Amino acid sequence: MTNKTVLVTGASRGIGAAAVREFASAGYNVVLAARSAGQINDLASEIGPQAIAVPCDVSRYKDVTEAVRVAIDSFGTLDAVINNAGVIDPVAMLSQSDPDAWSKVIDINVKGVYYGLRAALPHMQNGGVIVNISSGAASGALEGWSHYNASKAAVLSLTKTAENETPDNIRVVGLSPGTVATEMQTIIKNSGVNVVSQLDWSEHIPAEWVGKALVWLCSEDAAEFRGEDVSLRDPEIRRSIGLQS
Repeated sequence: MTNKTVLVTGASRGIGAAAVREFASAGYNVVLAARSAGQINDLASEIGPQAIAVPCDVSRYKDVTEAVRVAIDSFGTLDAVINNAGVIDPVAMLSQSDPDAWSKVIDINVKGVYYGLRAALPHMQNGGVIVNISSGAASGALEGWSHYNASKAAVLSLTKTAENETPDNIRVVGLSPGTVATEMQTIIKNSGVNVVSQLDWSEHIPAEWVGKALVWLCSEDAAEFRGEDVSLRDPEIRRSIGLQS
């Protein structure tokens, strides 16, 4: 896995930061893209010269294209993209939701993934893997999450469409992690809305598990998975990655 480069969006914390560390440990060059410049700069410094931080708001296409440019200019190749950036706040019932806030979630969760695909695919002629972070919400809508449900359903459709359009040497796949012990779960918990907010913190998996799953999905060991969501809730998938059940 050495001499490969991965671009991770939403890399400042949670799943994104865990993914960056796992990819770096696997020998990848890593490009950290996120709005929180200070946090990604600190993480890149922690990792060393194989890591570069790029301030990036995924709701702006020019920011995403710049992150792709930096990856290629810095390391000469782009072999994997993790479209991870996503938000769920504010949680609200449809009848009480704020239209501007609802639209902003779509800008990040849907347009951000589209921009990642659009910016990266023309530069991956030598092959590679794109993983879109999905959710069980893509097919199982929960109350209070209309923005998140709709966005993840759209991401699943983008994953399927991209896989249908790409050559055999490029794989596009989704990862549905389940509930993960990150800031997003704190937001959900504080909302008090739907069954997920009632889960005990111990029921959420660590972000490091998701990072390991992402590295595995970008390897030949997961070459069979294309154009679909892979669920990290699946015990067989966990065993394939080497995670405890």
